[in-house]
Amino acid sequence: MATPAFSSDRDRLSSDFWEGRYQADTPPWDLGQPAPPLVRLFTSPGAPAPGKTVVLGSGSGHDAVLLAQQGFDVIGVDFAPSAIAKASRLAATAKVSAQFLQRDIFDLLPEYEQQFDYVVEHTCFCALEPTLRDRYAQLVHQLLKPDGHYIGLFFTHNRPGGPPFGSQPDELRQLFGRHFQILSLEPTADSISDRLGEEHLGRFQKC
Repeated sequence: MATPAFSSDRDRLSSDFWEGRYQADTPPWDLGQPAPPLVRLFTSPGAPAPGKTVVLGSGSGHDAVLLAQQGFDVIGVDFAPSAIAKASRLAATAKVSAQFLQRDIFDLLPEYEQQFDYVVEHTCFCALEPTLRDRYAQLVHQLLKPDGHYIGLFFTHNRPGGPPFGSQPDELRQLFGRHFQILSLEPTADSISDRLGEEHLGRFQKC
């Protein structure tokens, strides 16, 4: 994955920056399909039961549409208006019902506090400055209903800088273990070739 250049740290949190990436080309994090580990999880015999779900950093909507196809009541949230437009078109083409909001994920509170059975994400956590990770974990906890589940596909590479900012399994266990019971956090064997060996799929339950 290419690492974009930024004029300042603030750019990394700017909706204008992310909008520019969507308008300029297909962003490197956009697979053009749902992430294979999420496909495996949500289409397996032991898949999570459908429920009300928010997909954070939903991008072009592939993961959100996958969930809608499996019967989940889905809201996707992204900074970039062009991402929201693409996701809405994708849902319409797939003939599924999914709502997409153009919003800063941290502005979901208090409106959506304890509204979701699931929080799902892929390439949102890794796009945030590491200094925001504690705040992000608290956000996920607050969005979930009691006993709700957080499902994340994480970049676990060792490269410096970012985005995508890497993380390590022990760091993830420490961070999310403050707020959740860790059900599983395992390396994936079915990531796309460019990310093979650099992703972990985690499942966490709100304490």
